[in-house]
Amino acid sequence: MQDVLLVAATDRELDGLDGLVCGIGPVEAAAATARALALRVYRGVLHLGVAGGRGLAPGTIVIGSEAVYCDLAAAIPVVSRVPADERLVEAARRALPDAPVLPIGTSAAVGSVPHDVAVEAMEGFGVLRACAIAGVPAVEVRAVSNEIGEADHSRWDLGGAIDALHVALPALLAELEAQT
Repeated sequence: MQDVLLVAATDRELDGLDGLVCGIGPVEAAAATARALALRVYRGVLHLGVAGGRGLAPGTIVIGSEAVYCDLAAAIPVVSRVPADERLVEAARRALPDAPVLPIGTSAAVGSVPHDVAVEAMEGFGVLRACAIAGVPAVEVRAVSNEIGEADHSRWDLGGAIDALHVALPALLAELEAQT
């Protein structure tokens, strides 16, 4: 997928695929993604990785309808939501028809998304906001590894979530490439 930039926080989430390792957290993700978009023209961005979920089984793949910045609060209006590109969401739905399409909360602190957000990750808003400013379509796709707020990290299934993500990726990448 030469014209679609794959972005993940870690090498492990990219699992050998060619793409951008943006680092952990919304600031690192925004800065790294903005730099990549400034250096090369892409037709789209697929941000992928693991996430916490509320009431979602480990291994569940989720397509982000929007990225919600849960750490941001101000007395004036601020950008706290970035919708995913509708065409890329539809392409992802064709590839992953059983995947729920939900807002994905972004927080620098694990376990701090509000209760009305069912999926939590740490980079999505930074990636999608950088893409929105650059005018590049983007979508976030996550695999659930743990229940939001689960303090016992031995109960997190990071390996299983990454495996589920990589099983889903061939069909997802084919649909996204056809769409962009």
